[in-house]
Amino acid sequence: MQHVEPKAKWESYKSDELAKASPLLTEMGFVLDDEQPHLSGERFLMQAVTTAAGRKLILLGTRVSDGTRVVIKATSDIKGTEEIEHERTCRKILGELGFAYGVFYSPEEIAYGARNGMTISIQRFLEQEKPFLERPLEEQFGLALTSLKAQEGAHATTYAHYRLAEKTFGARDENDYLTNYEGFKDKITAALGGSSEESVLIARGEKLLKEHDITIARYSGFLTHTDFVPHNLRIQNGRIYLLDHSSLQFGNKYEGWARFTNFMTLYNPPLEEALIEYVRLNRAKEESLSFKLMRVYRLGEIISFYVRASGEASGDLKRLELKRIEFWGEVLSAVLEDKRLPDTIRENYKKDRDAVRSDEEKKRQIGLH
Repeated sequence: MQHVEPKAKWESYKSDELAKASPLLTEMGFVLDDEQPHLSGERFLMQAVTTAAGRKLILLGTRVSDGTRVVIKATSDIKGTEEIEHERTCRKILGELGFAYGVFYSPEEIAYGARNGMTISIQRFLEQEKPFLERPLEEQFGLALTSLKAQEGAHATTYAHYRLAEKTFGARDENDYLTNYEGFKDKITAALGGSSEESVLIARGEKLLKEHDITIARYSGFLTHTDFVPHNLRIQNGRIYLLDHSSLQFGNKYEGWARFTNFMTLYNPPLEEALIEYVRLNRAKEESLSFKLMRVYRLGEIISFYVRASGEASGDLKRLELKRIEFWGEVLSAVLEDKRLPDTIRENYKKDRDAVRSDEEKKRQIGLH
């Protein structure tokens, strides 16, 4: 049985927002799909854990006049509105950066505005021939490398560049990374106890980050996408489209690499290994270290997230969160030791995860990866 309060809050919010958004979208000439995957499954738990984030609905629909498929973001929440506006600003400024050597493609904006206290952003839904992970490994590697290099192409090398980047996208330096990681450590230790395996690993990670803060600083000032994973990309006609511009910021150049590579540890280990090997063979030794430091940082973050999620869950969902904490702790251990995660750990986790995932969540996950 799932923890009632967070789910009940989400269902109430979702119902109220849909009641406001639906008639407005009808007036604008759009009809919503019967099934809305971004509103179901574990979405409520993410909302409960990320309390500082704004709330918004992400909906799929169609423009009635010509059958154009669209993605709709709608909210009456103040923070949610700020996030939608921020994402739109980032999308606009990204294409105008004078010091960027490469830009991402963005889906076409169909409509944008505020009506009756609700902000609505509508973009064209991008069909793709096949999902990222269903493509050949060589193609995945090429697409990933192109996308990651595009981020590196925007490097704030002057004070004026940095101020523009900080104002528009936000920026963090080595002190921010260390402060954030300390916060992850404190949450994990408070919840699991200082002697737990995960707490010990997190402490080791903090020591490593502190020892190499100069390396973190040296490779900062680059555009990076903090949620760079396949479901935030679409590939159409050979072009790579970025879906989530709100996660762009300036920071360590390997933070985007780290998020993507940690994801592939679970979903495509050969691609994980290919990216690590590419950096080792083609870049300075210190860059491999920066890559490792960012992987440690992002693993601390994800373990902290699931620790908080476990406190909001019960029953099968709580057991799932605990499995996730255990698995990502194993990944952190492997990264700290510069070792490959054993296949048995990965496969056992997937089996345990799928055994306790709800049918609704399994359905939501289809197409995300």
